[in-house]
Amino acid sequence: MYIVNSIVNVPVEKAEEVIGIYQKRSKLVDDYKGFISFQLLQNEQKPEELTVHMQWESKQDYLNWVTSDAYKRVHDLEKNYPDQELASVKPKVQRFKVVAE
Repeated sequence: MYIVNSIVNVPVEKAEEVIGIYQKRSKLVDDYKGFISFQLLQNEQKPEELTVHMQWESKQDYLNWVTSDAYKRVHDLEKNYPDQELASVKPKVQRFKVVAE
């Protein structure tokens, strides 16, 4: 299994707005080969810190997703987000190989 976390820090007053965006996400990834799950996590101590947590069957499945046209479509939508403050937020991406369960 392969796990990818994308951590973003948004203005605290916009955290609920961002959560709403993810609650209405396109779900294009959900049917992608090797995709297992998606969760949006909110840090209890720092509510402005949100983590997109995705699980994949393999690293190669994840790499296939990030080089796909569907991935580009999803992320092109973000570039056109009307709130430029949110559009400029860059995630910190962490990638993990599961080595024990």
